[in-house]
Amino acid sequence: MSLLDHLHHLVSGASVPPAAPRQHSVQCIGPHGLHRIAYTEWGDPANPRVLMCVHGLTRNGRDFDDLARVMAQHYRVICPDVAGRGHSAWLPVKDDYQLPTYVADMVTLIARLDVESVHWVGTSMGGLIGMLLACLPDTPIRRLVLNDVGPLVTLDSIQRIGQYVGQAPVFPSVEAAEAYIRAVSEPFGQLSDAQWRHLTVTSIREVEGGWAMRYDPGIAEPFRKSPLVADVDLWSVYDAITCPTLVVRGAESDLLLRETAVQMGERGPRARLLEVPAVGHAPMLMDPAQIEPIRDFLLEAD
Repeated sequence: MSLLDHLHHLVSGASVPPAAPRQHSVQCIGPHGLHRIAYTEWGDPANPRVLMCVHGLTRNGRDFDDLARVMAQHYRVICPDVAGRGHSAWLPVKDDYQLPTYVADMVTLIARLDVESVHWVGTSMGGLIGMLLACLPDTPIRRLVLNDVGPLVTLDSIQRIGQYVGQAPVFPSVEAAEAYIRAVSEPFGQLSDAQWRHLTVTSIREVEGGWAMRYDPGIAEPFRKSPLVADVDLWSVYDAITCPTLVVRGAESDLLLRETAVQMGERGPRARLLEVPAVGHAPMLMDPAQIEPIRDFLLEAD
């Protein structure tokens, strides 16, 4: 068990230590060379049933620790760090921080896992990656959970996120870093002190003079070079998805509007909708009330 997981065990007061996650990486190729993608693996590595959990724009795979602990009873759970985040490599050419790069990396990772099919939980950007992969012929995705994202991404939400993406503050202490993360992540809702601390310690790295966020500020370069002037419309992608789909929406989300979520239930894969009260963008899937409906949906095929 890593120091981080031991601390989580102590904070949670659990009487039995959780199954220890394992850290791995896979080599991928992008438009300008090779890079490594790190991932956290939970559960039996021989289990042919695989659940991919893919995080949002500035986050990392450890966001899914609570969900993974539950789902590892049923799946081999894989939580990658998308390129430029977490423990994955930073890309030398910042323009490569684009969805096609991320989709290609996930295809390589699935190939490394040596399975024919996966179930997918994607938060925000991780959901967009899942949509782009799920819409393809012969996709490996058999069941899809889209966490607070859909085929219409509002310009307002992108501009809000753009206010902090790509900044590279250095914090004098872990506490200062946590205060920053609480501020920019206020839409996550009412998390416990232990949950905020987990999201902090998994999202920072020690640097000269203090602590910095564990992602490449260069992920913002594509946004800066080609700023959006309208909502992002991916309805043609969504309409091509055929696998069973669940949409989780923060009831106060500015990224996935309710009217979009309702439409998602009427076209394409005709997704089911789960709304999480008192949360914006995005539900963090750390509480049983959010985890249990996702577990039930994913296990319906049994």
